[in-house]
Amino acid sequence: MNQPTHPRLKRIARNQAHMLDLLKRLVNIDSPSTAPIQTSKISRLVGAKCEELGAEVSYVPAPGAGDHMKAAWDPGRSSEKGVLILCHLDTVWPEGEAQRRPFRVVADRATGPGVADMKGGVVQALYAIGSLLRDDQMPGRPVVLLCNTDEETGSKSSRETIENLARQSSCVLVLESSAPPDGPLKTARKGVGRFTVRTHGRASHAGGAHQEGINAVEEMARHIQDLHALTDYDRGTTVNVGVIDGGSRSNVVPAQCTAEVDLRVSTLEEAERMQRLILGLEPLMPGARVEVEGGLNRPPMQRTAAIASLFAVAQRIGQELGLQITEGSGGGGSDGNLTAALGVPTLDSLGPVGSGEHALDEWISVRTLVERTALLAELLRVL
Repeated sequence: MNQPTHPRLKRIARNQAHMLDLLKRLVNIDSPSTAPIQTSKISRLVGAKCEELGAEVSYVPAPGAGDHMKAAWDPGRSSEKGVLILCHLDTVWPEGEAQRRPFRVVADRATGPGVADMKGGVVQALYAIGSLLRDDQMPGRPVVLLCNTDEETGSKSSRETIENLARQSSCVLVLESSAPPDGPLKTARKGVGRFTVRTHGRASHAGGAHQEGINAVEEMARHIQDLHALTDYDRGTTVNVGVIDGGSRSNVVPAQCTAEVDLRVSTLEEAERMQRLILGLEPLMPGARVEVEGGLNRPPMQRTAAIASLFAVAQRIGQELGLQITEGSGGGGSDGNLTAALGVPTLDSLGPVGSGEHALDEWISVRTLVERTALLAELLRVL
C-alpha cells in the first residue's frame, strides 16, 4: 500500500502484520452457526483479546448457538448513551472448511472461510479500540462491542440482546464487509422474510390409481409460479423459492411437499403487504391443503436523516484520512436492520472492502482492512 500520511493511519499500518496474524488465527478456526462448541471457542478467544484491552467482558448463553460475547469500555458515565459496535463470529461454512481452505495472503488479498463475513471486521474492531487506548483517546462515553454467534441463521437468540444494547446507544456501527471497488457504506438495506410453505394432497399408485391421488408437488408447482410472479424490481421486492422437498417415489402420487421461500423488501409497508399475500396462500387444486408459516426475519433498514448525518461524519473523517467514502444500499440483511428499525442511527458495511461472501472465492483487501480500522477509530473518537 502507499505510505499513509495521516498519523492514525501510520500507527495502524505499523500493526498490519499483527492484524493479519490475528485474522489468520480467527479464520483458521471453523465457526459454523450450527456448531456451538466451535463458536463458543472463538467467542472466548475474542473475549480474551478484549480483556487484554481493558474491557469488561461477559458472555450471553444461547440455546443452540455459541455464547455471544459482549465487551464494554465505560469511563464511568454509564448514564450517557454510548456507541455500539456489531460483529458476528459465525460463518456459513461447515467444520473442516478451514483445513481445506486455510487463511492465505497473496499480494493485497486475504482469503479463507469467513475472512470477509466477517472475521475481518472483528480484527478491525479490536485494533481500532487498541489504537485509541494507546493514544489515550477513547471517547468520554461507553463503547460496547457485541460479537454474536448466530447472525447467519437470523440472530434468533441474540436479537433481544442486540436490541436492548441498541436502545442504550446513541448510534450503531456494523462492521460487515463492503463491496468493491470503493466499498460504499450502507445507509439502507432490504428487509428479509423467511417462509415455509407446505402443500398436502393424497397419495395413490401413479399407475393403477393415478386419478385417485392429489399431487402435492403439482400443487406446490402452481404456487411457486404465483410466488415468483410477486417479484417487482421497481418496488425493490424479490421472492425466491430456494429449497423444495416432496414425494417419496416416482410411482407414487405425492401427498406432501415443502418449499422454503426468501422474501426481500425495501419498506415496512411493502413487507406488510407481501406477508399478507404469502401467508394468505389458498389451495389451487380441489382437495389440496396449504399451510404457510414464517414472516419478516429482519425489518428493512431505511435511510433516515439521522443515518444520513452519521454517514456525513464518516465521509468527513474519510476525507481527513485521505479516503473516499461513498454510500449505498444492499439487498442482504444484517444485524443493522434490527437496530435501525428501532430508530437508532446505524451505519453498516464499515468493514474492509471484499467480496465472495458465502462463496469459495471470499476475500478482503488488506489495504482496506488497515484503512477501515483507522476510519473506525476516528469515528469512535468523535462520536
